[in-house]
Amino acid sequence: MENKNPSVKTSIINYGIILGLISVVFQLMLFFLDMHYKNDSTAGIVALLISTSIIIYSFIDFKKHNEGYISLSEALKIGLGASLVSTLINIIYTQLLVNFLDPETMQKSLELSMDTMRAQNPEIPQEALDTARSIQKKMSSPLIFSAVQIIFSLFFGFIISLIGGLIVKKSRPE
Repeated sequence: MENKNPSVKTSIINYGIILGLISVVFQLMLFFLDMHYKNDSTAGIVALLISTSIIIYSFIDFKKHNEGYISLSEALKIGLGASLVSTLINIIYTQLLVNFLDPETMQKSLELSMDTMRAQNPEIPQEALDTARSIQKKMSSPLIFSAVQIIFSLFFGFIISLIGGLIVKKSRPE
């Protein structure tokens, strides 16, 4: 007899890969539109909607294949795990982007943010701009940038998983 109950690990890997690949496709679209370095809020919202949709769908799918039950802890595990797997895929893409596809990405992003700072505050002292530039250069090192990606992904993955898990959870009767 075959066990039809899904495993949390399988859901994490499957939906993490799906989320990661869809996110990379979205980032490639931004790259081809030359918007990959602009930190556009609309693109951020779309990326968040993609993550939310796939994580919530993973809960619904797990619940459907688990006799209609999913606990909050299972939802949190699936959501955080899928977020982490997805982020690891995105880190690989980001490294390919900044090392091969567009090595000037970080410089373009830095110049755009400096121009934005000058436009928003024309009387900003040069010393403040230099300090901001120095901080941004440190934050754009591969190790720090990857760590920040993981932290943000897990933070938003936790929030999405908590809210989504509370909505879809259904405990087994005692």
